[in-house]
Amino acid sequence: MRVLVIGSGAREHALVLALSRDPAVVALACAPGNAGIAGLAEIRGVDVTDAAAVTSLAVEWRADLVVVGPETPLVAGAADAVRAAGIPCFGPSAAAARIEGSKAFAKDVMAAAGVPTATSEVVDNPARLDAALTHFGPTWVVKDDGLAAGKGVVVTADRATARAHAMTLLDNGHPVLLESFLSGPEVSLFCLVDGANVVPLLPAQDFKRVGDGDSGPNTGGMGAYAPLPWAPDGLVETIVATCVQPVVDELARRDTPFTGLLYAGLALTPTGPQVIEFNCRFGDPETQAVLALLETPLAGLLLAASTGGLGGIADLDWAPGYAVTVVVAAEGYPGRPRTGDVVGGTEADGVLHAGTRRRDDGAVVSTGGRVLAVVGTGDTLADARTSAYDRVKTVHLTGSHHRSDIALRAANGEIEF
Repeated sequence: MRVLVIGSGAREHALVLALSRDPAVVALACAPGNAGIAGLAEIRGVDVTDAAAVTSLAVEWRADLVVVGPETPLVAGAADAVRAAGIPCFGPSAAAARIEGSKAFAKDVMAAAGVPTATSEVVDNPARLDAALTHFGPTWVVKDDGLAAGKGVVVTADRATARAHAMTLLDNGHPVLLESFLSGPEVSLFCLVDGANVVPLLPAQDFKRVGDGDSGPNTGGMGAYAPLPWAPDGLVETIVATCVQPVVDELARRDTPFTGLLYAGLALTPTGPQVIEFNCRFGDPETQAVLALLETPLAGLLLAASTGGLGGIADLDWAPGYAVTVVVAAEGYPGRPRTGDVVGGTEADGVLHAGTRRRDDGAVVSTGGRVLAVVGTGDTLADARTSAYDRVKTVHLTGSHHRSDIALRAANGEIEF
């Protein structure tokens, strides 16, 4: 099988790494890729937002399967264009990708499907904002209705802060989604979907805030771990039955069947799981932890999801133990990051590249905010943390920062549900 992966981050590095270990994969390419991926796959240039360019590359390279990593090309219709060219594509249509591309659309789908989620209101002009804010909070949850790379959300107990974020979004022409706050530990559950059938992966938990103790602004994600030692028995089955399968069925009922990876972000509230959001692709940085433990060959799973074949998939095989991902970010992130610095220690096992390129002189340099994702595994969660942080110590990037508490509370048995 010839597999083309679209994207350039650590999520794509994790996908390429897993695919490179699959004996069914005879050729592997990634566009546009990064310095780390270049050691595993052929690197090709492409504008991921240009569906026609993605399709042209897939045809030229003679791909048997295209795997689209980021949400932006999916919302722009890349999967539709690739499939129209007769090539199987792992990723939803533009119509189905609205489950992430529009939070208002996602809320409408969940309401029709009877999925438990926070109450919400969409505000599209400043005149309605103050009245709407009185219906929520404290705590206030203010979201950009569209794509925001994980950084369009503010959760705050301060009304003025909530209002300021909402006004910034509205002033830039972005509708605002106000939601009730959901208490309880958060869970990320990735599910492979072929339009009808759902195959869940391991549950994970990610860390959105930039600083230890969940301090500071939201980011695209500063770390993750999988599985969840504190999760109650039957949690995955409950989430699939009450949250994921009803949405898959509702999208099919609307003639917009979902194929690809449906990512449910949930809060485990005192009354049970409630959906915070749905995403239409593998999440970053959870993918790096989840795929580190997957032993079932990945290419066949992705092809089955792309071609309606998940109904014949047996239980997945997982390595025992745990995986922890720690993100190493550039100075200034999640604001304007410092770029162009030489990154050392990037060749070690478990070091996945997110924002890197290789200069003409061979040096690896930073190109974005999240530069590396460092993965450790172990028999216990504490062992996996030690492995990950030991590897972080070998990385060198001027001014970089990372959280020191990824999976710490879970390893200490401090998460209760």
